[in-house]
Amino acid sequence: MKQTLLNLSPNGRLIAGLLVNLLSSICIVFINKWIYVHYGFPNMTLTLVHFVVTWLGLYVCQKMDIFAPKSLQIRSIVWLALSFCGFVAFTNLSLQNNAIGTYQLAKAMTTPVIILIQTTYYKKTFSTKIKLTLVPITLGVILNSYFDVRFNMLGTVFATLGVLVTSLYQVWVGAKQHELQVNSMQLLYYQAPLSSGFLLCVVPMFEPLTGDGGIFGPWSLPALATVLFSGVVAFLVNLSIYWIIGNTSAVTYNMFGHFKFCITLVGGYLIFHDPISINQALGILCTLAGILSYTHFKLTEQEEGKSRLTQRP
Repeated sequence: MKQTLLNLSPNGRLIAGLLVNLLSSICIVFINKWIYVHYGFPNMTLTLVHFVVTWLGLYVCQKMDIFAPKSLQIRSIVWLALSFCGFVAFTNLSLQNNAIGTYQLAKAMTTPVIILIQTTYYKKTFSTKIKLTLVPITLGVILNSYFDVRFNMLGTVFATLGVLVTSLYQVWVGAKQHELQVNSMQLLYYQAPLSSGFLLCVVPMFEPLTGDGGIFGPWSLPALATVLFSGVVAFLVNLSIYWIIGNTSAVTYNMFGHFKFCITLVGGYLIFHDPISINQALGILCTLAGILSYTHFKLTEQEEGKSRLTQRP
């Protein structure tokens, strides 16, 4: 398996990673929805299970020589692990205290905040053309969700904190891979169990541990089997997220996230016959136009960069 991936070209590996993330992300949405609706399994506890299964999956991969663990100091990834817990907690609190439209609109703000963080603290530059692609994407999200946008003080605070912590987490996922000279599997191998430990401390604040709805509650065998299957899919999601950010950037991953959002809406319409209004259709077209523009400008800039390197004496 490892040799098969190495035989692919860089673009081939990127396409494979994006495809794995696309399919697994869409799959996990429907599986999690099924788990919440039919079994009432608690949200944050399910995330904890996902990260435990992710670590177990990486342990199996390591034993199969798919990757070699690299020794890392725990303190070097503590903030990354904590930011993951904050990202999960504040995202769930935002969803709990806001309408879906407000929640989606807040999530769309992650991309400009990532650009701001990388420009301010990591001295990374973005061309004006790249920045302008955020306009149709943000407009598309607004058109998709404005009918359900309602603001309240507590919800706005959680949404703002969620955007900030999520942005930091995604920036650090890429930065830590370069800083520590590790690949996605090597970093996630350490971060997954550390985040699981932190999350285990956070879960009791929001969800019961025992009884109905608790992680140690009386769950049926089908419920446990479905939760375990969702953990396997989550392993693919988590690994592909780390891989995409490590090999591209947090901004590119966010752009891909907007694309997945559009695909999910269109898939819901085609498969489940969910209604799509004119505004939502226009929103999807605006978002896709922004994503295509970003992809075009990014590829153009990369080709120009390669040309300049080639022309150097």
